[in-house]
Amino acid sequence: MTNVQGVSLGLPTPDGTADAYLAHPGDGAPHPGVLLYMDAFGLRPSLEAMARRLAGHGYTVLVPNVFYRAGRAPVAELPTYIKPAERPEIFAQLGPIIQALTPEAAMRDAGAYLDWLAASPLVANGPMGTTGYCMGGALAVRTAAAFPDRIAAAAAFHTSRMVTDAEDSPHRLADHITAELYFGHADQDPWMSAEQIKSLGQALGTAGVRYRNEVYEGAHHGYTQSDTAAYNAEADERHWRVLLDLLGRTL
Repeated sequence: MTNVQGVSLGLPTPDGTADAYLAHPGDGAPHPGVLLYMDAFGLRPSLEAMARRLAGHGYTVLVPNVFYRAGRAPVAELPTYIKPAERPEIFAQLGPIIQALTPEAAMRDAGAYLDWLAASPLVANGPMGTTGYCMGGALAVRTAAAFPDRIAAAAAFHTSRMVTDAEDSPHRLADHITAELYFGHADQDPWMSAEQIKSLGQALGTAGVRYRNEVYEGAHHGYTQSDTAAYNAEADERHWRVLLDLLGRTL
């Protein structure tokens, strides 16, 4: 782990300005770029801490507020520690914002985020990686499909809505992906059934994508998020091991 610096910034996008957090090694040198996609609760101190931890391993990490059209983060009022009883009230606020973020808008934004990283003196030339949590996992996979020449690795943890009936369901984008993918599913996840996990693997395999599709036993949806009751320290450490291995091999 190296000395790490973190800063909040505003990123221009085709639709406005996204607030974001950037973490990078303190040496001022260029390092491989990683786009970290938030879970539904959004950009907050726990995600900034994750970005700093990743940066400590030699990456320049950008965490955008993908809900910026609804305002600066946090777009919903969040307690310091999120308990199950508080989730319905939070999601009553977040639901319409999540629905409003179309795949088209999200990928317009992704292009702006990747352009910003590519132009930064803190980011090394060459391919970048992306990792996403909960809804961010689908955004990471969509980004790998939309920008195959830029994304060499994409990871998704306790992700949701990867396999749907929609024509543009993430699993149907496999033909466009050249990155290596990793999925860390929670076996206690109501948003990703065993059948969906199997369908995802079949689609990726048929398309010839390099991937690992693993299930973390005893883990719940949100197991990497330390400020929630779903947090599972053992599963979280496993997530860090596989993520660092993936990025280390591909970037």
